[in-house]
Amino acid sequence: MDTNMAHDHDEVTQICLLAGKIILQNGGETHRVEDTMFRIATSYGYANSHNFVTPTGIIFAIDGSAPTTRLFRISERSTDLQKVTMVNHISRQISNGELSTAEAHRMLLKIERSNLAYPTWFQMIAAAVASGCFAIMFRGGWQDFLPSVLAGGSGFAFMVFLHRLVRIKFVAELLASIVIGTVSGLCVKYGLGQDLDKIIIGSVMPLVPGLLITNAVRDLMAGHLVSGLSKGAEAFLTAFAIGSGIAVVLWFY
Repeated sequence: MDTNMAHDHDEVTQICLLAGKIILQNGGETHRVEDTMFRIATSYGYANSHNFVTPTGIIFAIDGSAPTTRLFRISERSTDLQKVTMVNHISRQISNGELSTAEAHRMLLKIERSNLAYPTWFQMIAAAVASGCFAIMFRGGWQDFLPSVLAGGSGFAFMVFLHRLVRIKFVAELLASIVIGTVSGLCVKYGLGQDLDKIIIGSVMPLVPGLLITNAVRDLMAGHLVSGLSKGAEAFLTAFAIGSGIAVVLWFY
């Protein structure tokens, strides 16, 4: 193999892995990652590519005279669907022959390094308002709106800051749910709220792993059993942490 072809092979491999890594780290499904990587490799002339994706890692290889297998470790995952959308757009441009390998690699690196998420303070406000709206949606009274805002906002803020100190997500979610239950109980006790159940239900909704559950079901339906089961287990742990924290507080009421 000549030098240019080896360079092209390495660059295509890097592009495929980088695209898959961005999608997987920001809330994309496993089958979307594998399909995107395969389409990119095929568009650049490597139709015989193979990849294996789990929530914690990506393995990618291209058949041929340069059978190098590469592995990307995924240590942190969050939710930023805007980045997923941007990578999908780049993938379509590659499939249409509109981007060279150098341009695609540069654009993907820019997406990876960019911080497109809303600021933390905005997320806290959104979680607080959403908590109050959920309380009303679950047939709570308007008297329960403000307590839900206070409980949901304080619980979400506590989880965000605690997760920065303790990298174990289960602990952060467990203690955050205890904060939510405590604030909700105090609001009802001192007459600020009326229905404790509706306040708690509305307040914990920002912590519920809705996207994780959805991706787990979609991966299972697509035949990705390892990823589907692991994401389902992660969602179960989050639900168990939330339920346990609330149960601890309700024990005293």
